Amino acid sequence: QSRVNAFLHVNNKAEQKRNGILLCVNGTGILNSWLRKNIRSVDAFPYTKINELASGVRVGADGLLMLPFGNGAERILENKVINASWHGLDFNRHSQAHVFRAAQEGIVFALRYGFDILQSMGLKSQVIRAGHANMFLSPVFRNAFVNTIGARLELYDTDGAMGAALGAGVGAGIYSSFKQAFTGLRLLLDESPNLQDQEQHEMVYQKWKYILNQQLSKL
Repeated sequence: QSRVNAFLHVNNKAEQKRNGILLCVNGTGILNSWLRKNIRSVDAFPYTKINELASGVRVGADGLLMLPFGNGAERILENKVINASWHGLDFNRHSQAHVFRAAQEGIVFALRYGFDILQSMGLKSQVIRAGHANMFLSPVFRNAFVNTIGARLELYDTDGAMGAALGAGVGAGIYSSFKQAFTGLRLLLDESPNLQDQEQHEMVYQKWKYILNQQLSKL
């Protein structure tokens, strides 16, 4: 039973067929947005403040774990709805900063769960290229991502809107090819995993995965 989606890739040609594989976690962006609006004093925190607070907490958020599946059915969970939930919350120990850290780690762990599915299909992830935008603006998220996924991360000076505009430019004939459209795209950040951080994140991920499997077994 498939837990990812296949789609016709933008680089598909009649003489060279190309399909893409889409890994989706519905709770990613909406969780960070929900926290920003609701875990606050008076006004919504800027995302930079959330990232700053999260960076002051150790890997694993002192035992606080979060399942970030609060935006409906998840494809990687075989379209099951388990909702979002916190685990290990200690009122004497945990603060806003722990909540922010656990949320970002929870999103990364959900992605890792999906990446494991991709790897079981024979798709290996050695280098991941993305735009310098959204969750990747968070140093905490980036560090958790590379050390949980175990792949090098390259971030470029682009985002989804720019990519869509350049792709439309190719379709409209403004650019003769995708190569021409993306000429000059600059590499802004290049991060790689390190053994010590990998071991820490792997230990926390296995605890997170155990909780996820417990929740799934109840359905």
